[in-house]
Amino acid sequence: MQLITTSDELADVIAAVATVDRYALDTEFHRERTYFPQVALIQIGWFEGSTHHIALIDPLAVDVAPLAEVLDSDALCLIHAATQDLEVLDLACGTVPKHMFDTQVAAGFLGVSTGSLSTLLQRFCKVDVAKGDRLTDWLKRPLTDRQLAYAATDVEHLHALHDQLMIGLEKMDRTAWALEEIELHRTRTTHRRPPEEAASRIKEARSLRGQAAGVARSVAAWRERRAQTIDVPVRQVLPDLGVVAIAQKAPTTIEQLSNTRGVDKRHLRSEAAAELLSAVAAGKRLAETEPPPKKAPDLPKELRPVVTLVSTWIAQLGRDEHLDPTLIATRSDIEALLAGDDDARLLRGWRADLVGEPIRRLVDGEAAVAFERGRLLLEPRFSS
Repeated sequence: MQLITTSDELADVIAAVATVDRYALDTEFHRERTYFPQVALIQIGWFEGSTHHIALIDPLAVDVAPLAEVLDSDALCLIHAATQDLEVLDLACGTVPKHMFDTQVAAGFLGVSTGSLSTLLQRFCKVDVAKGDRLTDWLKRPLTDRQLAYAATDVEHLHALHDQLMIGLEKMDRTAWALEEIELHRTRTTHRRPPEEAASRIKEARSLRGQAAGVARSVAAWRERRAQTIDVPVRQVLPDLGVVAIAQKAPTTIEQLSNTRGVDKRHLRSEAAAELLSAVAAGKRLAETEPPPKKAPDLPKELRPVVTLVSTWIAQLGRDEHLDPTLIATRSDIEALLAGDDDARLLRGWRADLVGEPIRRLVDGEAAVAFERGRLLLEPRFSS
């Protein structure tokens, strides 16, 4: 194990990893007080013959952008629960791994529900790893020996875990499913949602109509951009309650703005008040000149009971097939399919074959639900 703090040391790591066909990777970061994650450490593990190397790269001491050469290579990146790590890498290196294997996603196809790394290592590799301090300050320097040892364990056994997961996937004929799902996770991170869609992430804003909906879209987009500019969490710029209240009241003066629920003086500092009023005005024009964003079809009332029924069946299917039920489908996935949404996730890939088509047959009357010995089954329906 080596702590990398100079560009020459990093260059040596990059040259070494360039010769291997797979490498393990993890990151440590903080984002409690910022919009963008602050990368504090990048761990890489690889083998040269039988020799295991682990490099702990300090991004506070060295520019980690050159790691893009490793990420863009044909080598397979082994990583656990990659979503946030991919965002960190994209920001720090300008790219994400070209080829990736996420051990958490893969384990879901072997029946493990959102397993932690320690859980997977114990189950598949019979390795017990010491628990570290989850809330340790990774940005504080110098890093302690205990921190470095804990960080190293995050990549120490990923090669062995990859081997065992691949054996399990191949045995159950689910390798293609797992790799398809992992690729979706890999590419999803590189497509950040535009600020104009920020209002859709606020539950109370999704039910607004007319002018209020236009103002909510404009104000939420402004909040997102300002949070990015000054690098703070969006709720420090303006809480969700403030976005919805402004959308409903559509204030035109600073006094009206300051008297709006969810808005206080700290949200109106500097140029924020003027920008907010401009966003409100823009939102009014938006409501008048542009159609609202395309909504997914509403779920017909007569199909609402089917959602609970299908959810129960999917839970049973997950147990029967040793699949994580949350990986198969969420309630929103089921509702989208039943509502006729052309973008429904259950219409694509392995999910379409496993559950999408059976659900279609159920709704069309071609299949029926049966309860047998405590289990819920979908069976073909035969007309008399």
